[in-house]
Amino acid sequence: MCRPRPGQRAVTGTDTAPELERATLDKAASENFPVAPFFLPRAWRADLMAVYGFARLVDDIGDGDLAPGGADARVLGVPAAEAEDRLALLDAFEADLRRVFDGTPRHPLLRRLQPTVRRRALTPEPFLGLIAANRQDQLVARYETYDDLLAYCELSANPVGRLVLAVTGTSTPERIRLSDAICTALQIVEHLQDVAEDFGRDRIYLPAEDMKRFHVQETDLATKTTGASVRALVAYEVQRARDLLNEGAPLVGSVHGRLKLLLAGFVAGGRAAIRAIAAAEYDVLPGPPKPGKVQLLREVGVTLRGEG
Repeated sequence: MCRPRPGQRAVTGTDTAPELERATLDKAASENFPVAPFFLPRAWRADLMAVYGFARLVDDIGDGDLAPGGADARVLGVPAAEAEDRLALLDAFEADLRRVFDGTPRHPLLRRLQPTVRRRALTPEPFLGLIAANRQDQLVARYETYDDLLAYCELSANPVGRLVLAVTGTSTPERIRLSDAICTALQIVEHLQDVAEDFGRDRIYLPAEDMKRFHVQETDLATKTTGASVRALVAYEVQRARDLLNEGAPLVGSVHGRLKLLLAGFVAGGRAAIRAIAAAEYDVLPGPPKPGKVQLLREVGVTLRGEG
């Protein structure tokens, strides 16, 4: 559920607020995880989509994936000369987020979020964490240690799980701890799937100390086929993600009903992606290995039975 990158949708300079919202919210269908599946209560679905709209838009700002035309920048009050400046856009977006909690936000996706924040008594911290992660992406392109990467995931991934728990009214300290493990694992798996795409953005989320240990050079990530040393490194990082998923999996058994199915879907999605990477023999550079629907459903069943 963490920071996938679906394609852009065209938005023209004359779009209305509903069309601006739709350009972002329609991306939910392309995500690697169920954003607000049909089996959830309607109120939960509406609130989760509002949270998704925020998370998707802030990632699009950070990745430079806003639709052409500059409509988002104009709505946020960013001068045309700064419309391509991601840090300026993130600053303006943060200012608009603060209006969600004390005022009237400008962006339609943040206006959509405001009733959710009030209804669920959400706090600014997880939203600010996601903005901070995208700001960090503009300033940090390499991570020296695994602990450095975990600190990044604390900003980029863990707030999403915490918001899901808050929206569904199921937050406890232990559930937050388990959710953090799952979200960090999902973020790491996504990074492993997207090594080539991230490298194309001049970002490497493989810890430098691990690259050195496995004798991997940055130039090894620029090839179309994955060499033995890179495969060994990916396998090592996959095991770390698997361990984190297993650590967090008891979260599924701690809740009941439809929320249990939703959380099982998150864990199963991570496990299915890990199996797809392993089935590809850790050859991730030609493109992200993706699991099929049958494998995903099988993993959901295993996770619900607590057999993972």
